[in-house]
This record gives sequence, C-alpha cells and structure tokens, in this order.
Amino acid sequence: MSTLRFKTTINCGGCIKAVTPALNQEVGANNWQVDTANADKILTVSSPTATAAQVVKAVQDAGFEIQPLAA
Repeated sequence: MSTLRFKTTINCGGCIKAVTPALNQEVGANNWQVDTANADKILTVSSPTATAAQVVKAVQDAGFEIQPLAA
C-alpha cells in the first residue's frame, strides 16, 4: 500500500463534496482524506494502485489546485 500526499486548495466540506466523485472513481472510497485544518489542506491517498498523476488529474478536473509533496 503506497501513501501519496498533496498540498491542495480543497478547504471546506463543500470542496470535499465537489471532489469526492472524482477521487472515489480514481482511488476508491475510503482511500483518501483531506486535512482541512492544516494550512496546506493536505490530501492523503492510500492505495496500492493509484499514481500521483491520476490523483492530480482527478483533483484538477474537479476544479482545485494540487501539488505533490515530497515523500
């Protein structure tokens, strides 16, 4: 199981609701979470098959900015 972390602009419950369909499709429900309390709005994805490129595309397609964080 790999864990990927990203800095995002997903900053509230409404934003999470907007990005949920795209992320659930790409990495599966319950395989991701956003820490909206963190100033960097950290998205953490835990999935054996997801790639950083897939996650970035899903979040960008939902209208949010995203940057991979160093492991």
